[in-house]
Amino acid sequence: MHQDLLTFIDWTSEEAKRLLDFALDLKAHPDKYGKTLAGKSVVAIFEKPSLRTRVSFDIGIHKLGGHMVYVDSRGSELKKREDPIDIGANVAQWADAIVARVFSHNTLEALANGAEIPVINALCDLYHPCQALADYISMREHLGGIKGKTLAYIGDGNNVTHSLLILGVLLGCHQIVVTPKGHEIDQSIRDKVTQLAMAEDVGVQFLNDIDELSSCDVIYTDTWLSMGDNTPLETIKASFMPYQVNRALMEKTKAQFAMHCQPAHRDLEITGEVMDSPQSLLMAQANNRLHAQNAILSYLLNENLQF
Repeated sequence: MHQDLLTFIDWTSEEAKRLLDFALDLKAHPDKYGKTLAGKSVVAIFEKPSLRTRVSFDIGIHKLGGHMVYVDSRGSELKKREDPIDIGANVAQWADAIVARVFSHNTLEALANGAEIPVINALCDLYHPCQALADYISMREHLGGIKGKTLAYIGDGNNVTHSLLILGVLLGCHQIVVTPKGHEIDQSIRDKVTQLAMAEDVGVQFLNDIDELSSCDVIYTDTWLSMGDNTPLETIKASFMPYQVNRALMEKTKAQFAMHCQPAHRDLEITGEVMDSPQSLLMAQANNRLHAQNAILSYLLNENLQF
């Protein structure tokens, strides 16, 4: 049993597969598990604004019989008001879990160190595990399986990329990451993923040249301009436009589906044509955020839950 979910890096492949299966079963048979969060209170602490994360957690917790308290730090870091370790210790006196969307992974670690209740990473600078689980639920539903499939991530190496790599390798999904030079993923995470992939016998490639991407089952992209990044759009476009997910790239790689964690910028990192096509899984991903998060909460807050 994992008390916290800050990242999947310390999970085993068996645990990851079991959680994925549980999430799919919980989605398909919500009455089977009853109100797994009945009587539970979850405090959601957000340093960064959100649409999908906030709404999906709030509605999902309600559907499972729980109650969510939303704490908005108005775009500033928690530590500017109070040490996160003390915030975690205080919230643990009243709540059953903490969901935190923060600027720095260090803030999550401090919250977890102070709180004797589960802390769930709803996004930080290094990881986005809830998003990754929702994404692989979507792949499983539309491809019929994950093991042996290939996901190609194209664009800026970021927190989403890291979590897709980690969870994907644990689930047996081959990974290709294509980023412009200077926008690669964190080197320490790359090293960990490479070691994990060798242990799990999963292929992982890191490329800079988009022309080297020949084939894959799914193409995934994310915004080129992260929240709070003030780089001029024209500068961003100069580096990233060759990495746009468009009809030509889908046809060249024979990718069956396109994915994006959203918010998406139409006709920048992905064309509106692809977003609105039958190959788009964007709304499936958004839908599965709720089910992924409900599975995580149920898993962490119910030690005797059988799945």
